[in-house]
Amino acid sequence: MKKIVLVSALVLASTGAFAAQNTQVAKGGFTGPSAVTVNTVQVAQEAKDDTPVTLTGYIVSSLGDEEYQFKDATGEMIVEIDHRDWNGIEATPETKLVIQGEVDKEWKHTAIDVNTVQLAK
Repeated sequence: MKKIVLVSALVLASTGAFAAQNTQVAKGGFTGPSAVTVNTVQVAQEAKDDTPVTLTGYIVSSLGDEEYQFKDATGEMIVEIDHRDWNGIEATPETKLVIQGEVDKEWKHTAIDVNTVQLAK
């Protein structure tokens, strides 16, 4: 009986260590420049799904349900910004913003799934 308890304890301990190792590996990734530079609405509308983008411009209106109409010098498109991604920034149509995210190709339209919102400098 003691052997079963000992083996069970070892299996549980090794499983926890293995899970911790996998968690550490999952946190890695590349941080640096992208070979693809998408920095205008016009280019973003033609880019492939999941292409990283950094756009500078203005949110001109709220469309509801975390969707907004974004505008830069080349055009307008829909951006999706989760409440947590605003980082406390309050914006009006006159507030110049830098948004970072990725292209989200939908069946009927292309949008930007925004990850960060910053005030433009």
